[in-house]
Amino acid sequence: MNYSIFGDSDCPIVQASLKRGETIKVERGSMVYISNVELEGKMNSGKKGIGGVLGAIGRSMTSGESMFITMATGTADDGFIGIAPPIPGKIHCLSVEDNKQYRLNTGVFLACDQSVEYLMKKQDLGKAVFAGTGGLFVMETQGEGDILVSAFGDLLALNITDEHAITIDNEHVVAWDANLQYDIHVASGTFGFKTGEGLVNEFHGNGTVLIQTRNLHNFADSIRPFLPSSTSN
Repeated sequence: MNYSIFGDSDCPIVQASLKRGETIKVERGSMVYISNVELEGKMNSGKKGIGGVLGAIGRSMTSGESMFITMATGTADDGFIGIAPPIPGKIHCLSVEDNKQYRLNTGVFLACDQSVEYLMKKQDLGKAVFAGTGGLFVMETQGEGDILVSAFGDLLALNITDEHAITIDNEHVVAWDANLQYDIHVASGTFGFKTGEGLVNEFHGNGTVLIQTRNLHNFADSIRPFLPSSTSN
């Protein structure tokens, strides 16, 4: 993907250049501006017919993204599109290769090359019981090319080794190497009530986990007392 990131790390925007006939996939509703680019909404599934509809519904439940995805195609050799995520934070590119795939947390997808897919992978029952969106499934990349993900706040890489497993709050996990093993469990106590923590991911193996420095749900909870409440007459 031929792209540039403009703005600061708090509120960046991606501008992707597209030649005539070149297509990328972008998250529905993320377009900011276009020039010499045609947009087409399609079911977020590689299948057609009823199988495609069911696949799109399942993918939406799994990833937190829409049932639909936007295909942006250049109509001239100087086409470009500006895209941005709905929340402030860093945008990062993952290079997907045949032997280098990633798993994605809920709602982090922004855009990818047409040659990249993100598919539903079944989790074991233990993970499904504690997982959030999708439960029995997690999203995993497939193919080769670039995929852009977004974070809330800054984005940091944590290296996992056989000697040093790392436990990370689930709300801070953005993406991780698909070869890593992980377990989802309650941080401590009864559903973390005593410590204020919720579900955590414990990663094992050798690889990298990308985390975001802020927790969107905690942020929402912190500002809720200051929001006006509706009252009935």
